[in-house]
Amino acid sequence: MNEYDVVIVGGGPGGYVAAIRSGQLGLRTALVERENVGGVCLNWGCVPTKALLRNAEVLNLFHRAKEFGIAVDSLQADYGKGVDRSRRVVKRLTTGVRALLKKNGVEVIEGTGRLRSADTLVVEPDGRSLRAADIIIATGARPRALPGIPVDGERIVTYRQAIVDRSVPESIVIVGAGPIGMEFAEVYHAYGSQVTVVEMLPHLLPLEDEEISETMERAFRKKGVAFRTGARVEAVVPEGDNLVVHIAGDAGDERLTVARVLVAIGIQPNSEEIGLDRAGVQTERGFIQVNGQMRTNVPHVYAIGDVTGKLPLAHVAMAQGVLAAEVIAGRSPVSLNYNAIPRCTYTSPQVASMGLSEAQAREQGRDVAVGRFPFRANGKALALNDYEGFAKIVSDSHYGEILGVHLIGPEVTEMLPEFGLAVQLEATPAEIARVVHAHPTLSEVLMEAALDVEGAAIHK
Repeated sequence: MNEYDVVIVGGGPGGYVAAIRSGQLGLRTALVERENVGGVCLNWGCVPTKALLRNAEVLNLFHRAKEFGIAVDSLQADYGKGVDRSRRVVKRLTTGVRALLKKNGVEVIEGTGRLRSADTLVVEPDGRSLRAADIIIATGARPRALPGIPVDGERIVTYRQAIVDRSVPESIVIVGAGPIGMEFAEVYHAYGSQVTVVEMLPHLLPLEDEEISETMERAFRKKGVAFRTGARVEAVVPEGDNLVVHIAGDAGDERLTVARVLVAIGIQPNSEEIGLDRAGVQTERGFIQVNGQMRTNVPHVYAIGDVTGKLPLAHVAMAQGVLAAEVIAGRSPVSLNYNAIPRCTYTSPQVASMGLSEAQAREQGRDVAVGRFPFRANGKALALNDYEGFAKIVSDSHYGEILGVHLIGPEVTEMLPEFGLAVQLEATPAEIARVVHAHPTLSEVLMEAALDVEGAAIHK
C-alpha cells in the first residue's frame, strides 16, 4: 500500500491547486484524477468558453465596423476554427498544469478514487490502494438535468457537449439564464443563430442585483436575443430534424421549433459512489458539509470546490484548495470571506458582482447608502464606443461598510479586486474615492460610484 501525507481526489481547479500547494509545503502528495487534469473549468468550462467569447467579441466588432469608419465586405466566420482555437488554449493550459504538478513533486494517479475508510482509498480500475494522513475530496459537480427531458448529447445538450461541437445551430432554446446559459447565448447569437433564453425566475441573471438584470435584458433585447422570463420548459418533443419546445409562463403557453436545446439550469455534486458513507462523511442534498477550514465532520477528511456547494466557481475552489493544504500543513490561514469573492458573467456587456444586492441588504435591515455611476459618462468607455452599463456600490450608511458591489459594462470582470481588497481591509467608499485613478480609464467609474455614495460624484 502506498502512503502519503495527503491525497487529493479530483484534479479540477481546486484539486490541482491543493496538490501544488501541498507539494510546496513539503507534503508527500498524490492527486487522483479519473479524466482530465484541470477538470471542468480548464477542459469544458470557463477557459474554452472565454476563448469562444473572444471569437464572438471580434466578430461583433466586425459587424460594427461602420461605427469606426471601417468598411468590411464579404465577412465570413468559421465557428469550427474558433472551437479549434479554444481546444488549443485548453491543451496549452492543461499541459502547463501537469508540468507544475511534476515540478512540485505531486504524483498524478489516473483512475477513480473511492474511500474505503477515513484514511484509505482504492483507485479503480487497477485496484491500487492509497493511505493518507489527510484526504481532500475535490470531485466537483456536473450539469443538472431538466426533469423529464433527457440529454441525448446531440440535439439536447449541456455545456459539456456544446463546448466541443464545431457547428452552430440555426436556432436554439437555452434553458437557464445564469452565466453559462447567457454566455452561450452571446456566442451563438454572434454567429447568426436564432437564440431564445428561457428562465423560470423573473429576470435574466436572476441572482444578480435587479438593476443589473434589467440592464442586461435591455442589452439582449437591443441586440436581438429573444428571452422568456417567468417561464419554464415543460417538454421537448422531436419533430423530424427539429425539436418542439413546450414553454409555459406568465405570458401564456408557447411552442418553439428549434434545431437544438441547451440545458443550463445548474449543477449537482459528484458525491455518489465515492465511499463517503464508508468514511462517515456527512452530506446535505449531496453536497459535502465543511467548516471554515474546509474540514468535514470526519477528522483528517476535507472537501473543497463545487462538491461542497459553497459557491460553485473555479476561483473559489482554488482558494479553498490553498486553504485546505495550509491547514493540513499546520499553517493558520484566515477563513475565506465569501462576501468578498467575485462572481462574473462574460457576456457583452460583462457583469461582475460581490456581496449583497441592494434588496438583500435592505431585507437584512441594513440602513443602506447606494452610489452609482454610468459608463456613458466615462471618457474611456466613450472612446471605445462601448458604454452600456454602470457601477453600483451598496454600503452601510452609518459605518461605511461595503456590503455589495455590482458592475455591468465593458471589462468589468477585471475591476472587482479593488473592492475585494477594500472589504478585506475594511475600507469604505470614502477611502476608495480618494484613491487617484488614471484618466482616462474604465476604472474611474469605481471612484465616481464611491463618490456618489455621499452624493459627491464629479462627472455625474
